[in-house]
Amino acid sequence: MMPIPLKEPVLIFGLAVLIFLLFPILMGKLKVPAIIGPIIAGIIIGPNGLEILARDSTIELLGTVGLLFIMFIAGLELDLDGFKRYRNRSILFGLLTFSIPLILGVILGLWLNLSILSAILFGTIFSSHTPLGYPAISRLGIAKNKAVTTVIGGTLLTDSLAMLFLAVITGAAEGHLNFGFWMYLIIATTLFAVVVLLITPSLTKWFFKRSNNEGTIEFNFVLAILFVAGAISLFVGLEPIIGAFLAGLALNRYIYDHGPLMNRIRFTANALFIPFFLLSVGMLMDLRVLVTSSDAILLTLLIPIVAIGSKLFASWTTGKVYGYSTAERKVMFGLSTSHAAATLAITLVGYRLGLFDQQIINAVIIIILVTCIMGPYFCEKYGRKLAIAREESVMDETLPERILIPMVNPDTMESLLDLGFVVKNAKKTEEPLYPLSVVQKDLKQANNEVAQAERMLEHSVMYASGADVAVKLLTRVDYNIGRGIERAATEERITTIIVGWDGKSEGGRKIFGRVIDNFLEHTYQRLLITTIKQPLNTIERVILLLPNNIVHKPGFADSISIMKSIASQLSATTKGLVIRDDLDMYEKTSQQVHPNVKIEFESIDSWNSFYKNHLNNVKSTDLVIVLSARRGTVAWHPELEALPKKIASMNLENFIVFYPTEMKETDIRGSRGTEIPKELLFKKDYDD
Repeated sequence: MMPIPLKEPVLIFGLAVLIFLLFPILMGKLKVPAIIGPIIAGIIIGPNGLEILARDSTIELLGTVGLLFIMFIAGLELDLDGFKRYRNRSILFGLLTFSIPLILGVILGLWLNLSILSAILFGTIFSSHTPLGYPAISRLGIAKNKAVTTVIGGTLLTDSLAMLFLAVITGAAEGHLNFGFWMYLIIATTLFAVVVLLITPSLTKWFFKRSNNEGTIEFNFVLAILFVAGAISLFVGLEPIIGAFLAGLALNRYIYDHGPLMNRIRFTANALFIPFFLLSVGMLMDLRVLVTSSDAILLTLLIPIVAIGSKLFASWTTGKVYGYSTAERKVMFGLSTSHAAATLAITLVGYRLGLFDQQIINAVIIIILVTCIMGPYFCEKYGRKLAIAREESVMDETLPERILIPMVNPDTMESLLDLGFVVKNAKKTEEPLYPLSVVQKDLKQANNEVAQAERMLEHSVMYASGADVAVKLLTRVDYNIGRGIERAATEERITTIIVGWDGKSEGGRKIFGRVIDNFLEHTYQRLLITTIKQPLNTIERVILLLPNNIVHKPGFADSISIMKSIASQLSATTKGLVIRDDLDMYEKTSQQVHPNVKIEFESIDSWNSFYKNHLNNVKSTDLVIVLSARRGTVAWHPELEALPKKIASMNLENFIVFYPTEMKETDIRGSRGTEIPKELLFKKDYDD
C-alpha cells in the first residue's frame, strides 16, 4: 500500500510534473488562463483536499524559487521607456489604481478587526495588479493605444509601491516601531536599493562584454544576481522577493524581451518553478473554512467585490479625466483587474508572518481565480472594439517579397508553382520562388532522404524555367515538418507561404491537420493554403469570402490587392461576399488599391446563408478564396476554424484559404508564468 501523503521524492516530482502537463491543457480547453490550473490542482491534492501531497519542505523550497522568479520577471518586464513617454497619465493612473484599492482594503481590514499592520498589508493586496490580458492586446495590434500605454506605465508605479509597502510592513512586523528601527530600515533599504540598482547594471555590462555570448554562463550569472540579491535582502531585514524585484529592475535594460537569454529565463521559470509555486499556493486553501460560518462566506464575497470595484473605479476616473472612450476604460479595467504575481507574493508573506489567517488566504485565492478570468476576457472583448475603431495601420514593407512553396506531393507541384507565379506577379517582385522540401529524419541519418528531396525539387526548376521564373531550392532536415517550414521562412526572410492541402485534417487538429496547423500558429507571414484541381487558366470567376471585421486587419488592403491581381491575371470576374458588415468600407478599400478590377460586393446575413445559398452554386471553373484570420486577432471567428472542413466536404475543386500578414511578435509582457488562451470569448461575443 502506497503511503499517503507521498513521501518518495520521485513520486512527488512525477505527480507534480504530470499536473503541470495536464492541467494547462485542460485550462486551455476551458478557455481559462493556465495560472489557474496548478492552483486548482493544489486545492484538490493538497493537505486540505485529498491529502495526496503534503506541503513539505521540498514543495516550499521549489515554490519559493518560483516566487522569486515571478518577482524577478516582473522587474524585467516593466516598460521603463514607456513610463517615461507617458509619465503624467501613467503616474495619475498608477496612484489611483494603487491608493483607491489600498484605502478601501485598509477600511475593510479594520472592519474585519485586523491589526493596523495587517490591515495595511491587506490593502496592499488589492492595490497591486498583473496585466495578464496584455498578450491579447498585443495580438490585436492596439498596444500603442493611449489607454493601454497608460496602464502599462502605471504598472511600474503600482508594483514598486506595493514592494515598498511590503518592505516597510514586514520590517515593522519583525521589529519594534521605534525611532531606531525606522532609521535602520530606511538606511538599510536605501543602501540595498543603491547597491542593486547602481552597481548591478555596471557589473552586468562588464560581464556580458566578456562572456562571448556563452548561453549557460550568462544564464548562471543572471541566476547569481537574482539569488544573491534575495539573500542580501534577508540580511537587511527585507523579504527576498524585494531583492528579486530590484534585481529584475537592475537588469531590465540588459536582457532583451525577445532575446535568447530572456527565453531561457522564462522557460526555466514557466516550465518548473512557477508551477510549483502555484501548486503550493493551492495547497494552502481550505474549502471547509468557506462553509464553517456566515462570516466566512460574507468575507469570501466581500473581498472580490472590493478588489474588482476599486480597480473599476480607478480605471473609470482616469478615463474620465483624459477623455477616454467607454471601450478604452474597459480595456484599462481589464488590464489592471487581474491579481496574480504580486498579490500571491504579498499574501504568502502576510500568512508566514501571522498577519493573515486561513479565511483571508481562501478569499485571496478566490480573487485570483475570478480576476484572472475576468481581466483577459475584458481585454479581448473590448480590445477588439478598439482595434475595429482605430485608424488603419501601415504594414512594414521593408522586407523583400519572397514566396516559399513547401513541396510534399509531386502531383500538386505544378499547381502550387502556377499559383506562385501569379502571386509573384501580383507583388511585382524580382525575387526567385523558394521551393522547399523538409526531410523528417535525424540530421546524421538524412543523407539519402536529402538526395531524394533534391531530385524532386529539380522538377520544379525545369517547370519554372518554362515560365522564365528563377527559383532557389531549399532543403531542411527536422523531425517536425511544421517547424522546418517555420525555420526556413525565418532564415530566408520569407513574406508569403503557399502550401497545398488535400482536404483532410489528420492528426486530431482543428483546422487543416497537424503540420499546417503547427506552422500556421507559429508564423506571421502571409499564408495561402490551397486545393486547386483545375488549371488556373481555366478559372472564369473568383469568389471572395470576407468575414465580419476582416476590413479592420492591417493586412486587408494588401490582401485585396493580391486577390484582385489574381483575378486580373486569370481574366476572371470577381464577386465579394461579405458576412454581416458595412459594404461601404470594403468598396472604399477596393477602389483605393491596384489593380483596377471591379469587385461586385454582396452582403450575407449569416454563415449558414453562405453555405446554403452560395457554396452550392459554385462551378468547377470558380476559384473560392476565403480571407481568414489567425486565432486571437481582430477578425477571428470560431466559424473560421470549421470553414475549411466544410468547404472540403463539399468537394469544391478550387479554393484558397488566405491568411494576411500579422504583427511579427506578440508581446507577452504581464503573463509571468502563465499562458493566456488565444481566444477567451464566447461564440455570441463574436457576433455582437
